[in-house]
Amino acid sequence: MDINEIKKIVELMQEHDVSKFELEEESFRLALVRGAADDIKMVSPLPAASPLPAAAPAPATAAAAAPAAEEDDGSAEIKSPIVGTFYRSSSPDSDAFVKVGDTVDKDTVVCIVEAMKVMNEIKAEVKGKITKILVENASPVVYGQPLFKIIPQ
Repeated sequence: MDINEIKKIVELMQEHDVSKFELEEESFRLALVRGAADDIKMVSPLPAASPLPAAAPAPATAAAAAPAAEEDDGSAEIKSPIVGTFYRSSSPDSDAFVKVGDTVDKDTVVCIVEAMKVMNEIKAEVKGKITKILVENASPVVYGQPLFKIIPQ
């Protein structure tokens, strides 16, 4: 990743009022956090040869607490692995990848998250039945944000 890509991420964070951004690739991890003075700090870059540590869970918010109360039904969440724009289909003319009631496998593409003009296919990573879509089409999403509720099978 070059400095121009990092600058673009910073601009997008400021434009969409995102306070935290994390990106992990094969041997690269970038974490950016915006402070109260609207400054951007690089939190933990890793050298290319280092193994990736487990990602820290996103902080709990009031919005995240409400869905957590509904967890009694045994459902799980499919979360966004990156910051970007959520799309339910591959194009405006196409059908949605999944809808409520669909059964998916681990490798089923459930949506796309566009980040820096790259369309990233997001897979379910769990076999189960989609029970709820938590994000509106073409909405911005942040790292770790729940996108779907799913009952694992």
